[in-house]
Amino acid sequence: MTKEETHKHLLSIVHSLPASPGVYRYYDKEGKILYVGKAKNLRKRVSSYFNKKPESGKLRVLVKKINDIKFIVTETELDALLLENNLIKKLQPRYNVLLKDDKNFPWLCIKNEPFPRVFPTRHVLQDGSEYFGPYASVRMMKTLLDTIRQLYPLRTCKLNLNAKNIDRKKYNVCLEYHLGNCKGPCAGLQSEADYQQTITHIRAIIKGNLSEVIDELKKLMQRFAEKMEFEQAQLIKEKIDILENYKSKSTIVNPRISNVDVISILDEENIAYVNYLKVMNGAIVQAHTVEVRKKLNESSQDILAFSIADFRQRFGSRSKEILVPFDPGIEWPEVKFTVPQRGDKKQLLELSRRNTKYFKMERIKQQELIDPERHSKRVLEKMKSDLRMNVLPKTIECFDNSNFQGDYPVASMVQFVNAKPNKKNYRHFNIKTVKGANDFASMEEIILRRYGRLQEEKKPLPELIIVDGGKGQLSAAVKSLKQLGLYGKITIIGIAKKLEEIYFPNDSLPLYLDKKSESLRIIQRLRDEAHRFGITHHRKRRQKGTLESELTSISGIGPDTAKKLLRKFKSVKMIKIQEVSALAKVTGKAKAEIVFNYFHPLQHKPLQQ
Repeated sequence: MTKEETHKHLLSIVHSLPASPGVYRYYDKEGKILYVGKAKNLRKRVSSYFNKKPESGKLRVLVKKINDIKFIVTETELDALLLENNLIKKLQPRYNVLLKDDKNFPWLCIKNEPFPRVFPTRHVLQDGSEYFGPYASVRMMKTLLDTIRQLYPLRTCKLNLNAKNIDRKKYNVCLEYHLGNCKGPCAGLQSEADYQQTITHIRAIIKGNLSEVIDELKKLMQRFAEKMEFEQAQLIKEKIDILENYKSKSTIVNPRISNVDVISILDEENIAYVNYLKVMNGAIVQAHTVEVRKKLNESSQDILAFSIADFRQRFGSRSKEILVPFDPGIEWPEVKFTVPQRGDKKQLLELSRRNTKYFKMERIKQQELIDPERHSKRVLEKMKSDLRMNVLPKTIECFDNSNFQGDYPVASMVQFVNAKPNKKNYRHFNIKTVKGANDFASMEEIILRRYGRLQEEKKPLPELIIVDGGKGQLSAAVKSLKQLGLYGKITIIGIAKKLEEIYFPNDSLPLYLDKKSESLRIIQRLRDEAHRFGITHHRKRRQKGTLESELTSISGIGPDTAKKLLRKFKSVKMIKIQEVSALAKVTGKAKAEIVFNYFHPLQHKPLQQ
């Protein structure tokens, strides 16, 4: 089909779409799936792709490639969300969000057999057995399994323990029986009813209902104690202690918070991180975090709704309440979405959010360890694009001015190489030609000094210069670059603090980078580091200036003498405790007596000739 025929074909499908909830799928001319989406109103949602020009470049490319549309009508928007989630995982369309989560998580299985075994598995079979999980943390699952085995003797063999085989005395007890790890059901030494009681307790523990099991064990311990069977009572007490210990390690909030899902999101420019916590009786029984790679600038709300559907399906959750950072914009029958503002539930949401941050940091560390250059190159490519540069900003230098009510004017410069601090090339500048508080003139001076020197020494220049300030500071810096013949050879920008506006020379309108942008984050880090470095130096200058002024207030002592004394003794406090002879070695006899007599007026000591 020609482009016109394809367009007519697509419009005919769009106009025939029902105004109902459902899922739509886009295909290219080769029949490959491009995108799967959900809609509350299929006709309205799909027509929005073709009625107006898409804002993002990726969306424009997608629309250009659409050759066919297929759809499925659903009863509700929730059904559409769940179907969309399943189709995305099954079909892996190119333009849908990508879940970075290809692990095959383990489950705990209670086998469908006489005297059921309890063991971990990564394969869920339709064999009538009970499967609990999946467990995102293998360590958590092993801890739980170890706790169960400490509490209850269970068989681990694969023998067919039907009643006929047991009655015929077909099996003998093994070493596990003699070690106390099994009660010997194979030899008829444990009844099936007693074994099933144990399985009931184990099932409750796996589900997180520890309180119920503990209460039941306490009643049993009391009965043994009343019958004077203290050894049995002690064994039960040890089991209770094990459960209490396991519970104390898991509990992080009020134990009255029961059967709740907690989902938080950390939304970045191209990636989002979503964390899921399953809480039973105040204990976290499941935890999992995924990385979601955006394809079409999906909103935080869309990603949260998608993740809720994915987590609840994956972990088989039936919770009646879900704690979320904001309204996900979907209705779920018999499920309440809560955005907590304070209290224990708010703490749970904060805990979930911290997990997303740790996960993100861990992923970045892993990427940097595997391929340190790839991460920095990606960041630099993004900066190059955002700041409309012709070259990668491998070396960036940022300048900041400081003064105290016009006194002690200083400036600082920090350097980043490949998006990381290069501290050996940090520089301080004492302003020499400017009197009073004149940030523009100070910026002009330090830019002239810095790059004039680099030119003289024939050292490499940075690809990007950042000045902390708006149009005024930027214009002053540009004036110096023009004087040096460097204007147009180095990209220079200014960043204004209030709204994080990026200014370019000869452009009155600022650039506003996305608040989640890595480019803005690097620029902010440079600005903050320059400010920190400058403030440290400025504080030392002020302190030194105050000390010098204290010494120069002594009649007969000038700035040069004050500097010599401070250089030698480091502080006024140390100068005060020196003998005249020690001072004289620095200043000469006459001035040494003046300083000593100033600090010790009652101990006049003329220096002997």
